[in-house]
Amino acid sequence: MMAIWGKLTHVDMYNINQFCIGFLLITQLLLISGATKTFAQTDTTGQYIQISLLAGYTSNHVVPFWIRSNQFGSIPLDGASGGLLVRAAKNYAISGEWTTYRDTASSAWDWGYGLEARANIGHKALVRLIDAHVKVRYAMFEAKLGRTKDVMGLNGDTLLSSGNFAVSGNALGVPMLDIRIPQYYRLPWFDGLFSFKGNFANGFMGKMPINTDVFLIPSSSNSLSTLLHQKSLYGRLGKPHWRVNLYGGINHQVQWGSEKKVYGDRYTLNSMETLWYVFWGKPYGAPSIPRSKLGNQQGSVDLGVSYDWDDIQLMAYRQNIYDVGAISKLANIVDGLNGITLTNKEYNTTEKNWDWQKLLFEFFYSKDQAGYPWSKPTASGDEDYYNNYYYTDGWSYKKQGVGSPLIIPAHTAKKGQAHNPSDYFISNRVVAGHLGLRGRLYRWNVQSKLTFVRHYGTFATSVYGKSTGDRWHPPHDETFSPVSQFSAFIDAERELRNNFFLGLRVAIDQGQLLDNSVGGQVSLRKFFGKP
Repeated sequence: MMAIWGKLTHVDMYNINQFCIGFLLITQLLLISGATKTFAQTDTTGQYIQISLLAGYTSNHVVPFWIRSNQFGSIPLDGASGGLLVRAAKNYAISGEWTTYRDTASSAWDWGYGLEARANIGHKALVRLIDAHVKVRYAMFEAKLGRTKDVMGLNGDTLLSSGNFAVSGNALGVPMLDIRIPQYYRLPWFDGLFSFKGNFANGFMGKMPINTDVFLIPSSSNSLSTLLHQKSLYGRLGKPHWRVNLYGGINHQVQWGSEKKVYGDRYTLNSMETLWYVFWGKPYGAPSIPRSKLGNQQGSVDLGVSYDWDDIQLMAYRQNIYDVGAISKLANIVDGLNGITLTNKEYNTTEKNWDWQKLLFEFFYSKDQAGYPWSKPTASGDEDYYNNYYYTDGWSYKKQGVGSPLIIPAHTAKKGQAHNPSDYFISNRVVAGHLGLRGRLYRWNVQSKLTFVRHYGTFATSVYGKSTGDRWHPPHDETFSPVSQFSAFIDAERELRNNFFLGLRVAIDQGQLLDNSVGGQVSLRKFFGKP
C-alpha cells in the first residue's frame, strides 16, 4: 500500500482533494431536508482524583509518533522509563448545551478546576505540568484561566483525529485567559434553528527566539516575550428535532509581542493599537519595517455536516487552512483536512464480545500552499505552513508543534534529508491518509490509529524555490527527496476491581523521514470519585 501511495502524482492528489471538497458540499445540499432526532445533556457530578503508574520501553532512543503526538505534552522518555501521572479535577454539576437545561432548577453559576502533572524517570528525570486551570460558568458563558487541554477546529473526534491544523493538542497548552461559549447556544428564534459558540483568549508563550535579521536596534538577546491571541466563532444550522445539522466557522491564532524591542521608535503603535491590528489581521508598515501582518498568524475556515440515523451518526468535515492569507483568494483552497466519522449510538447496549463505537477516516493535503509557479499570485507569497520568518521556531511551543503533528519539526526527523536551516519544520508539504477506530473487545476498551504519510519537504527545499510577497527565493542547495512514513498505534484498557484499570499501549514507526522505532507501555490507573 505504501508503494502505491508513493506513486500517486500531484495531479492524482489534487483530484482526490477536489473530490473530498465536492463530496462535503454536495452532501450538505442533499441532506438539508433531513428528518428528526433529539439530544439531551449529560450529567456529571463532583470531584475526582486519578493516579497512574506507567512503565515502558522505546527502541532506537526514539518515542514512536503516536505515543508522543497529540498528547498535550504528556510524553514518556525514550528508552526504558517509568512514570507517575496524577490528575485532580472538579467538573461542572451539569455539562452540555445550556439551552437544553436552562429552565431546570440548576444554578446558572458553577465552577471547576483541573490539575495534572507527570513525572518521568529514566535516563533522566523530568516533571511536567500538563494542566493547571480554574474555570467559572454563568449560564452559557465560561471563563478559564491557566493551562488547559484544549484543541481548536472542527473535527469528528479529538482523540482519533490526526490533529486539527490550528491547535491539535500536540503541545502543552499555552497559559491564557479564555472567555468563551464552549457549547453551542441555541438562539430562541425560529424554533432554535440557529446556534453558535466561540471564544476570545489571550495568553503568554514565554520567551521565543526572533530572527536577528529583523532587529533594527541592538538587543542583548533575541529571545523575547511572546503573547498569543486566539479567537473563534462557529455556527450550527438545524432545529432540535432535525436529523441533519450544518456547521461552519473560523478560528484565528497569532503569536505577537515585543515589537518595540525589535524595531525601536520606528514602530509607532502602542500595545492596544498593536492588539487591534493583531485582532483584525491588519497589515502594518513603517520606514525600514516591511509592510505585513503583525506576528505569526494561522487558522482554519471549517465546514461540516452531520446526519443521524436511528443507530448511527455520520459527520463529514473540512478544515480549509491558512497561514499568510492566500485563502482570501482561494489560492491554496486545495489544501486542507477532510474527514468522515461514523458513530455507533447503540454502543455497549448488547452482550456480544466485541462492539465498535467510532470509526474515523481523514485525508490531509498541504502540498500546494499557493507556491507553484502556476499558482494564483498573492501579496504574501506561498503559505509555508507553520514556518515563520520573524519567529524562528514558527508555530511551536516548548519545542513541540502546536498544530497538526503530520507537519514535522526538523529536530524530530531522521538525519540526512535536505533542510533549509531557517525552516523550523522540515516538511510542511504533506499528503496523508489516516484511520482511527475506538470500540470494545471482550472487557477491553480499544483505540487504534493507522497513518500513511508522503512528505515533500518545504518549497524552500523544492525545485521551485519559495516566495515572500513578490520576491522569489532560489531553491536551497539540496532538494528534499519525497519519502513515505507509516505510523500505527493501539491502546487497550480494562477495568479490574475497586476502580483499578490496567492499560496496554503499543506503537510502531516505519519509513524514511522518522527514525524507525517500536514502543510499548503498561499502566495501572486508580480512580477516586465520580467524574
